[in-house]
Amino acid sequence: MPADARIARGAVGSLHDHAGEEEVSPGGGRRCDLVVRSRRVVTPKGERALAVAVRGGLIEALLPYDDPSGAAEDVDLGDLPLLPGLVDSHVHVNEPGRTHWEGFATATAAAAAGGVTTIVDMPLNSLPPTLDVASLEVKRKAAEGRCHVDVGFWGGAVPGNLPDLRPLHEAGVMGVKCFLSPSGVEEFPELDHDGLRAALAEVAGFGGLLIAHAEDPALLTEPGGPAYDDFLRSRPQEAERRAVERVIALAAETGARAHIVHVSAAACLGPLREARAAGVRVSAETCPHYLTLAAEQVTGPAYKCCPPIREAANRDALWEALAEGVLMGIVSDHSPSTPDLKVPDFAEAWGGISSLQVGLPAVWTAARARGYGLTDVVRWMAEGPARLAGLPYKGAIRPGNDADLVAFDPDAEFTVDVAALHHRNPVSPYHGRRLSGVVRTTWLRGAPVDLAAPAGRLLTRGAR
Repeated sequence: MPADARIARGAVGSLHDHAGEEEVSPGGGRRCDLVVRSRRVVTPKGERALAVAVRGGLIEALLPYDDPSGAAEDVDLGDLPLLPGLVDSHVHVNEPGRTHWEGFATATAAAAAGGVTTIVDMPLNSLPPTLDVASLEVKRKAAEGRCHVDVGFWGGAVPGNLPDLRPLHEAGVMGVKCFLSPSGVEEFPELDHDGLRAALAEVAGFGGLLIAHAEDPALLTEPGGPAYDDFLRSRPQEAERRAVERVIALAAETGARAHIVHVSAAACLGPLREARAAGVRVSAETCPHYLTLAAEQVTGPAYKCCPPIREAANRDALWEALAEGVLMGIVSDHSPSTPDLKVPDFAEAWGGISSLQVGLPAVWTAARARGYGLTDVVRWMAEGPARLAGLPYKGAIRPGNDADLVAFDPDAEFTVDVAALHHRNPVSPYHGRRLSGVVRTTWLRGAPVDLAAPAGRLLTRGAR
């Protein structure tokens, strides 16, 4: 990401959700702290010429573009689009315990530089994992004062911690995550069929959300060799599909709300369509790497992730599912490691993609080539993840929402240089790729992000 991306400091406000409505009103009324004008403000109703008035860290009103606001600060972007801050509900920060892989300071700096103003941290790869209220407090203490964007937290569901799920929910996690196959770290074991049913029943009892890494371990095999083709064959589409079907069936049985993380396989889309039509409370996401990369392009272990990056034809089906609404959004699944764990042997390399800072330009480059617009990208990368995580005041430019804003130049191009990214370790499959779309300014609650003064807040479900 180019060094000219400007980044910001934040303020606070109280919850005032307009339930998806936009209000465009004439000027006047209370003096605002900031007005940001653009002829291309991306709202839930499309791109519009507006002046976004900010007061006390909140969007006070949407005004006509040329409204004489009299604000303390007036920024006119002209034809440069103004987006809401993106929401990335799938980030492995890894702190505490594996901060040398990534940490709150570096992850949130990368997020801000990439136009992401809210992340939700995954419960595993940190030590301890977030499996009870005590470990959640350890995680929150590690994050306190280190975050450049707002941060929420997922809890975890593993064998033996069923009694901890309700207390985690009451402590403010956005939901609980489980694995149906080995997670890659021994301290976060997977749930078997009965364990998944019990977790879903428990979550249904308190109106929570369970999110699942869905691969059937019975269909996963050891790679037959060190090459990527060997690794790809070891994690077939059928393994994803069968696990997704299991989650759907048990969600229907228990009445629980469930979500499938990082769908990579087109074979999952049919069952998800059917579940949606039947009213089962199951949603699903995908990731930039499944939409912008393909198995035919893999050149090294920086591309390894689980489930794997699949063929180009499979990628096309994922785009169609996004457009149809079968997939609700795009999140990074930023899962970094130190370079020494990305060994050349695909059977042994750590499985995780680093992309938090470049997700927006990667998706925009591919989306525009397929005929999609910024309104689509914002729906997938801001509105959908905010809705999933239960953050109604995030992810959209509307009165009452947090004034998390991004000035985005959709036509500027740059070549990704991993050494110039804010990620802690210089490993990414996007290194050397030419992408379109540069973040020029990121505002967090109405102030430009200052990496010398972390101003991100720690979020809890149901509170602002």
